[in-house]
Formats: sequence, structure tokens, C-alpha cells
Amino acid sequence: MVKQSLSAEVLKALSGRRLATAESLTGGGIGAAITSVSGASAVFAGGVISYTNEVKHNVLGVPVEVLDTCGAVSAPVAQAMAQGAKGVIGADVAVAVTGLAGPDGDEFGNPVGTVFIGYADDKTAFAREYHFDGDRAGIREQTICAALELVLEMN
Repeated sequence: MVKQSLSAEVLKALSGRRLATAESLTGGGIGAAITSVSGASAVFAGGVISYTNEVKHNVLGVPVEVLDTCGAVSAPVAQAMAQGAKGVIGADVAVAVTGLAGPDGDEFGNPVGTVFIGYADDKTAFAREYHFDGDRAGIREQTICAALELVLEMN
């Protein structure tokens, strides 16, 4: 249970702080992984499943211009999603994921397996690009683990 042990480590690392998530391709998988651990409510504040651009914009505040020029699967969008989740949920730390789990790439030339993970806290906000292999379920699982690992790295 890699996800469960990573989730437990995240909860321990964030003790005394609140975590928010914004998830596109994982559809709530990060939140599910975290809440599978007893005591998660002490750290996990909540999450937004922002599968569409409308939710990315209307709920998380991702600028339409960024979505139109960079595409939903991009570093600027992942960073803005993390910042938006941190703000809308009122958390200390946020992680966000956007990417392509298949079956197809996107109109911006991103192939299946392209994922961007955004991170935001009171000191920094950024996004990293990842490329995962496998089927849809495998890409989603790798994304969840990478997001949890990024939170651990930053805390």
C-alpha cells in the first residue's frame, strides 16, 4: 500500500497545518488516498475535483486566458489550480494535478502520460512536469503518488 504509507507520511509532515487538493485527471484520488488514513481530518481540509475548464476557472480562479493559451494540461494551469485550492479552501498547503491519462493526447501536442503537478504554500507556488507510462489507471496511480511525494519533499 504505497499510497497509504505516503499518505500517512504526508499527514505526519503537515501536522498542525491544513492541506487542500485540486484534482483533474485523478478525480479525487489524492483526497481518497489521504482520507484512507485514520486521523486525516486533522490535516486534510478538502479538495476540488476540477475536471472541466469551467470548474478550473469558476471555482479555482484559473484565468481563462491561461487555459486558452497554455491548455488545461500545462504548468501555469497546475500552479494556478494549487493557488486557487489553497485560497478557496483556506488551507496552508495545496497540491493540484492536471494531465492526460488517455486515450488521446490534446490539441496542444501533449501526449498521453503528460502530467503537471502544482504546489502552493505561504512561501512558494510552482508546477512540475511529469511523463508517466502505462494505461489510464496506471497513469492516475503514478500521479497520485507523485503528488504525495511532492508534498513530502516540500514539507
